[in-house]
Amino acid sequence: MTEKGTYYALHLGGTYFRILRVLLGGERSYLDVQDVERHPIPSHLMNSTSEVLFNFLAFSLERFIEKEGDGSSSQGVKRELAFTFSFPVKHSSISSGVLIKWTKGFEISEMVGKDIAECLQVALNRRGLDMHVAVLVNDTVGALSLGYYHDPDTVVAVVFGTGSNACYLERTDAIIKSQGLLTTSGSMVVNMEWGNFWSSHLPRTSYDIDLDAESSNSNEMGFEKMLSGMYLGDIVRRVILRMSQESDIFGPSSSLLSEPYALRTNSVSAMHEDDTPELQEVTRILKDLGVSEVPLKVRKLVVKVCDVVTRRAGRLAAAGIAGILKKIGRDGSGGITSGRSRSEIQMQKRTVVAVEGGLYMNYSMFREYMDEALVEILGEEVSQYVVVKAMEDGSSIGSALLVASLQS
Repeated sequence: MTEKGTYYALHLGGTYFRILRVLLGGERSYLDVQDVERHPIPSHLMNSTSEVLFNFLAFSLERFIEKEGDGSSSQGVKRELAFTFSFPVKHSSISSGVLIKWTKGFEISEMVGKDIAECLQVALNRRGLDMHVAVLVNDTVGALSLGYYHDPDTVVAVVFGTGSNACYLERTDAIIKSQGLLTTSGSMVVNMEWGNFWSSHLPRTSYDIDLDAESSNSNEMGFEKMLSGMYLGDIVRRVILRMSQESDIFGPSSSLLSEPYALRTNSVSAMHEDDTPELQEVTRILKDLGVSEVPLKVRKLVVKVCDVVTRRAGRLAAAGIAGILKKIGRDGSGGITSGRSRSEIQMQKRTVVAVEGGLYMNYSMFREYMDEALVEILGEEVSQYVVVKAMEDGSSIGSALLVASLQS
């Protein structure tokens, strides 16, 4: 890669938004992430208006740029921006696409059908920022870009954060919608939006059914609701609530325990990984939910609930990855339509799966269960050729790389 220059990236995700600046030095090994800002998304923005949301993002970009100095050295220089947008979009070009629907708690209905990149560009222009939205990409595509930049064997990217999604590199002639379309590489990135996957084989429980029915997007995002950071905490809360209603092991009933999303997934992680003899972290978090004076054996039961819910999520995540590998012939079977048995396959190529997202990066037991299940599904012989690589800020950095590649 010979690209040089400074590029910017804005990532609007589920819980946080990120802004960063990347300097490329013309050599593949020279990539300097010079500045990164990570901020929680104010909850009122999630159901505001298009203008309010994008004005806020433009203002945040303006403040980020002001930190570079007085701006005199960069006057007259148009900054190139990559916009990573972690929601379903119908792309019309590399730099434009309309919102299909919101997920992860966002509910700005008037934005559906609007060109997302144009909305941001208008807000930037309104603030007088000389910045061009050059690329609009999904977070998985950004992560795949960074993974491939570091390792050309990267063919799959998965995000496990507030939501979950995956993309992979597919032969163009294997995509029915794209038959007859010529690409220079003969391949195309497929954004799966796998969070919306549904199958009767998914191990849904009454807790999943109730969570879905009471959500703002019921009958949608079924897979995401079983394995992503936005929902795992609420599944655990619902199990504990049911236990408190059907027995007295948690003492007097707590109204806080009845509040949807009162238990966050980071708290589930903290309880699950509590290694203190008396499970003090479990005690603290239960107290925050209005449950106090719980015996140690009950606290251990809460940890077990966290373990069961997270283990299922990790195994579902692994099954999803294995499904992609099967589709592209990287699971040792030679491809989903090859009809060949494993014994007939010599050996496959080294395969890298780029993974990012707060759930994966911060919840070690989720990672362990996913890795364990991936080996179990693929088998020891095949799994040794599959490398899972964590990508910190991969979606944002990777999208900046895509901008750079367009400038060369």
